[in-house]
Amino acid sequence: MKMNIISKNTSNVVWIIVAFFLMAGLLSSCGGESSTADYANSLMLNKNSGAEYSGTVGIQYDGGMDIDIGQIEHNTEDYNVINENIFLDTNNNPLSTFSVDVDTASYSNIRRFLNSSRKPPIDAVRIEEMINYFTYDYPDADGDDPFSITTEIGQCPWNPENNLMLVGLQAKKLSTEELPPSNLVFLLDVSGSMNEPNKLPLLKSAFKLLIDELDEDDRVSIVVYAGAAGRVLDSTPGNEKDKILDALMGLEAGGSTAGAEGIKLAYNIAKENFIESGNNRVILATDGDFNVGVSSEAELVRLIEKKRDEGVFLTVLGFGTGNYKDSKMESLADKGNGNYAYIDNINEARKVLVNEMGATLNTVAKDVKIQVEFNPAKVKAYRLIGYENRLLRDEDFNDDTVDAGEIGAGHSVTAIYEVVPVGSEFEVPTVDELKYQKSQLVDSNEISTVKVRYKNPKSITSKLLSKTVLEEDVGKTSENLNFAAAVAEFGMLLRESKYKGNSSYDHVLQVAKQYADSDDEGYRNEFVELIEKAKSID
Repeated sequence: MKMNIISKNTSNVVWIIVAFFLMAGLLSSCGGESSTADYANSLMLNKNSGAEYSGTVGIQYDGGMDIDIGQIEHNTEDYNVINENIFLDTNNNPLSTFSVDVDTASYSNIRRFLNSSRKPPIDAVRIEEMINYFTYDYPDADGDDPFSITTEIGQCPWNPENNLMLVGLQAKKLSTEELPPSNLVFLLDVSGSMNEPNKLPLLKSAFKLLIDELDEDDRVSIVVYAGAAGRVLDSTPGNEKDKILDALMGLEAGGSTAGAEGIKLAYNIAKENFIESGNNRVILATDGDFNVGVSSEAELVRLIEKKRDEGVFLTVLGFGTGNYKDSKMESLADKGNGNYAYIDNINEARKVLVNEMGATLNTVAKDVKIQVEFNPAKVKAYRLIGYENRLLRDEDFNDDTVDAGEIGAGHSVTAIYEVVPVGSEFEVPTVDELKYQKSQLVDSNEISTVKVRYKNPKSITSKLLSKTVLEEDVGKTSENLNFAAAVAEFGMLLRESKYKGNSSYDHVLQVAKQYADSDDEGYRNEFVELIEKAKSID
């Protein structure tokens, strides 16, 4: 906001009084923080300039001057630190193990920053979520398994002496008519922090889209939380849309954020209306600012893990800016056997809650883990691009008690490795040769073996699938790998990655434009626009 100085000849006495009040406000409300004092000093030094000043001070002055003093704009957004995966020497680290990830929140959050002409924070950029925002032309699953496995390997565009290896999973697609009945509890944040156009009003519009897709076999309950949690709508058939919409549209924002109490109540209601053969799910919509009640992330995680084992899963939808708590929401969704999306506009709401409703709400495989074994005779080193916060110990792959990611109907999962062939001069970190054991290489033309473990949604025992990548598979890359590589390259540029090699916005644009018309919804064309914006900002 602006501070307008009416007269540049105002007496020094008045200016000193203004400065005094500014300093007093600082000492009483900010504990001596330097920004307000600096502002006051600047005001004194420039009192004769007749200029307009951008105020950042949250106090009021009742003197005879025409002063409009703005409020401090706080930004408390929170992201988990991401330390990029490094290249690993295959002789000592032949196994790479991680949990799948179908979240897409990072991509739409990045879009929010770029659309406002700002680069996103480095830790807001999770490359796997960027890649998995898009769909790829993988074969449909057949047989009893809920997904297919695709592998591909070809030249790396930013390091031509290396290769890129793609691993893709494609879950079975289900039409709306084939989806099981849903018992949904909308857990909606109506605290004061949600009183902004891109928060509660957008939330209402988003959930209205989902309500329009439900029928008489589905059930909807609504729980809200602010200073306290409360039940707004008892479990109601999905075809009673007017009743559901009346409850939704009547919500108003105000108060603090008792998020943990809301989660407890929502899970209790979900259990009360449990559908044995259906999709039982809490959908949490919030900016993530839990600040009243049991807000310890560890306590919330333990609660959510317990409820997921009872068959109630959690989907998290993030809204808004300024106090957005990405780190907490991602963790809650992961532990709740659900997915996490960021809704920055109504088109994203339509993508998540209408176009991809089956994937968002209907889990077809849980605890999905991938383990790739690289052959040291063919691969000098490798690096998994992204998935830094999804890495597992190698021993976790065969341990069915270890939680991993979920895949919904129609979801695709894509992972990319940068692979250094044996004989390459590409420098990678190494360790000293082992003293007490020696490795013996097997004569084989295999580059790697990809193994996948998963459980059916109601099972406690996993099933193993595998696929081999051969040396003869190295060749011309398809649209799948080319486009996924362009998204990964874009992510490395945004992250200012030390592994970006010859990456450039111009190259990403060239590839993205080549495949821009390959989806009917326009997501890839929008991707081109984001690259151009990032290039101009950078």
